Amino acid sequence: MRLVELLQGIVEATPGADPEITGLTADSRKVEPGFLFTALAGAKADGARFAAQAVEKGAVAILTAEGAEIGALAVPVVRVGEPRRVQALAAARFFGAQPATIVAVTGTSGKTSVAAFTRQIWARLGHAAASIGTIGIVEPEGATYGSLTTPDPVDLARDLSRLAAKGVTHVALEASSHGLDQHRLDGVRVTAGAFTNLSRDHLDYHPSVAAYFDAKMHLFDRLLPAGAPAVVDVDTPEGVRAAIRAGQAGCRVYTVGRNGDGLRLVSVAPEAGLQRLVVAVEGVRHAVALPLLGTFQVSNALVAAGLAIVSGSPVAATLAALEHLVGAPGRLDRVGATRQGAPVFVDYAHKPDALEKALEAVRPYTT
Repeated sequence: MRLVELLQGIVEATPGADPEITGLTADSRKVEPGFLFTALAGAKADGARFAAQAVEKGAVAILTAEGAEIGALAVPVVRVGEPRRVQALAAARFFGAQPATIVAVTGTSGKTSVAAFTRQIWARLGHAAASIGTIGIVEPEGATYGSLTTPDPVDLARDLSRLAAKGVTHVALEASSHGLDQHRLDGVRVTAGAFTNLSRDHLDYHPSVAAYFDAKMHLFDRLLPAGAPAVVDVDTPEGVRAAIRAGQAGCRVYTVGRNGDGLRLVSVAPEAGLQRLVVAVEGVRHAVALPLLGTFQVSNALVAAGLAIVSGSPVAATLAALEHLVGAPGRLDRVGATRQGAPVFVDYAHKPDALEKALEAVRPYTT
């Protein structure tokens, strides 16, 4: 693909030269002949320092910020106000096809579980489904471990294209605050979005809790097209705020939880190894035997069910699929029992709020 074609409609103007682009990267170590190198200012290093090195390795064009100092180069340089966004949009165009249905979930906790549960619901309903996030890419043929909750935009575009080529039609992905703030998902054609909850986290990156929340709201005000559905658990003040923000952004808000209008949680009764739920949808009550522990998993399951429903899955079949859910690896994962029969769990919780929820989840089962 030629440079001008790659950037047509994404940037206001392109240089006169029009080289053939064979790949994209923002990592100078990954540059190959024919690549477009995006020189980004990062937390630890400024990519502009490596532009000349990228050209030496074969880069035929440079994408960078308007004020970046990269010196004189023998290749066209495209300067834009937000190179991260342009890179994401260009990567999506370069790699082309994406699965027809893509949903994204944000929030402090629960993203991995919601993505995994949504994938499982779709698979139970007969769709070729995958999930992308902290535990990597899980697809019908197996799983590949990943290092980022929300991958680099070039890797993400490549992976979505590969999944589409393999016949995957439905994808659930995690949208981290970093990924949203850094425009990593801007090239993804998102069908629906969701918000789980908010607690203090990543304040080494975000200047305040308010800024952290605003970054997550980019899922609704920047990524989702007008009128697209937004699923929100409104059983917390932050959830109510997120629902308001989603509505202000033009989304069609679908709420879940005890205070939800879409999926209203009527009751929860814990039993050995499961929780019996009653969920009301449009006045009809559905009984669900959820094979997971903890009120937080009830929330995650309802958000996942909401995402499946707003993206086209039948209500009754979706709620029935909840009875077959398997927890994401390391998320209150029952790995065995002691000789005396006490269950042993592994949990990923590494924040005070998440640890408290994990302990609350197993408390009803202890003596």
